[in-house]
Amino acid sequence: MSKKGARKHASGSLTMADLAQLAGVSKITVSRALGDSPLVNPETSERIQALAREHGYKLNISARNLRLRRSHTVAVIVEMKPSTDRTMLDPYPLVLLGGISQELTAAGYSVLLTTRQGASAAAVQAADGLILLGQGVHQDAVRRFDKLHLPMVVWGAQSASDTHVVVGSDNRLGGTVVARHFIALGRRRPVFIGNPSHPEIFARLNGFVDALAVHGIKPLLMRRDEFTLDSGMDAVRSLHARKVGFDAIFACNDLLAMGAIRATLDLGRSVPADVSVVGYDDMPLGASFLPPLSSVRQDWQEGGMLLARKVLALIDGERASSESLPVSLIVRST
Repeated sequence: MSKKGARKHASGSLTMADLAQLAGVSKITVSRALGDSPLVNPETSERIQALAREHGYKLNISARNLRLRRSHTVAVIVEMKPSTDRTMLDPYPLVLLGGISQELTAAGYSVLLTTRQGASAAAVQAADGLILLGQGVHQDAVRRFDKLHLPMVVWGAQSASDTHVVVGSDNRLGGTVVARHFIALGRRRPVFIGNPSHPEIFARLNGFVDALAVHGIKPLLMRRDEFTLDSGMDAVRSLHARKVGFDAIFACNDLLAMGAIRATLDLGRSVPADVSVVGYDDMPLGASFLPPLSSVRQDWQEGGMLLARKVLALIDGERASSESLPVSLIVRST
C-alpha cells in the first residue's frame, strides 16, 4: 500500500494494520517496535517508529498489552480441494501435518487446522502465526492470507520474488532426475501432465524441460487442473484420440500417474515396455499399485517439522530463511 493510499478509521487515525502494511512487517512487529522491544532489530525498529511519527500514529498501551498476550496457537491452512480420489488422508497433507504437530506440541503450541474457507474465523486471526500448505494458483493463496498480517511460513516452491519464508522440496531437481531417467531408458517422446500455474508444478516442469533440451528433446505438456486418477486417465485418452505418439509420461503427482497407467493399459499398450511412467510424491498407494509406480519422493515429515520451527522463530522475532529439501527418484516397475 502506498503512503497516500493508507486506510484510516473514521477518527482519521492510522490503524496498526495500516502501519504494518506501510512498513512491510507484521502487526506484532509494529507493536514490539513501538514498545522498544529487543526482539526487533534496531534498523527495523527505527524505520517503524519514523513511519509512526510521520503519520501521527500513537500506540494504545492497553490494547498493545492485550495483543502481545500470545494465544500459543498456530493456524495451519491447507490450500487444496479434497475429492474422492485426492483426500486429506494422503501424504500431502497428512504427513506434513504430523511433522508440524510434533514440533508445535513440543513447544507448547496448539494447532488450529482449517482450509481456505475457514481462514476468516476469529480463532485464525487470533493465532500467533500461520503455516500455509500450498501457494495456490499463481500464488493467490499467499496474497490472500498475507492480509492476516501474521508471521507466516509457506510450503511450496521458492522464487526470487518471495517476501515470505518458503519451505519445500527441490522441485526443479525432481523434474531433472525424471528427465535423466527417461533419457537413460532411450525415451524420445515424453509427456508432462499437470498444471504449471502452481509454482511447485512450474518448477518441476522447468527442470524436466531443461534437462531434456540438452538432448534435443521437447516434451508435450498436457495441462490438467485436477490432480486425480480420472484426470490422468483423461489425459492419456485425449492423446490417443488425437493420435499423438508418446513413450514416456511424467505426471506431477502419483494419482495422475496411476490414472495415466490405467488408461495406457486399457488402450492395449504396455507399461513400461511401450510407455515409461513416473509420478511425484511416492505415496504408499503407488508402491502397491500394479505395476508398482516409480515416483519422486519428498520428505514430508522433515518438511512439516521445518515449517513449524521457522514459524516459531518468526513468532519470537527471530530471523528465518527459506529452505529447500532434497528429493530422490524411487524406481519401481513403471
